[in-house]
Amino acid sequence: MHSVLPNILAGSLRSEFKTVQLMTNIYCKAHHKIAQHAVSSPDTLKPNGKLCEQCVDFLEYALLRLDRCPYGENKPTCRQCPIHCYKPEYKAMSQTIMRYAGPRMLFTHPILAIKHLLAERRPVPMKPTAGASNRHKRKQRINNK
Repeated sequence: MHSVLPNILAGSLRSEFKTVQLMTNIYCKAHHKIAQHAVSSPDTLKPNGKLCEQCVDFLEYALLRLDRCPYGENKPTCRQCPIHCYKPEYKAMSQTIMRYAGPRMLFTHPILAIKHLLAERRPVPMKPTAGASNRHKRKQRINNK
């Protein structure tokens, strides 16, 4: 799965993945002593090979979950979402990463951090309609070509 790139996401999902990616980079740099530089491009999961395998695995899983989120572009933040789609071990890792990196994001990437904080205040949308996920819409675009 290492060849999967986040360019399959668009709009708010891409922005959310970039936020998760940057938070993971902050966490990995501090705890795994492998990451050396902030992730600058949302088109790669492993910039210059600087993230450990555990963090790359987590990012790949987060990408998959965002792509398949039934809310699609109307997705609430994961903490607010009534649909818990993360496996328990990835959910725990996500919480650990966010608790550590969230406050630090205000210093390194303040705009993304504030956007994420504002997203937490938005009301959770009604139950998503079938076919609202990014993956479903992407497959429809491919089939319509």
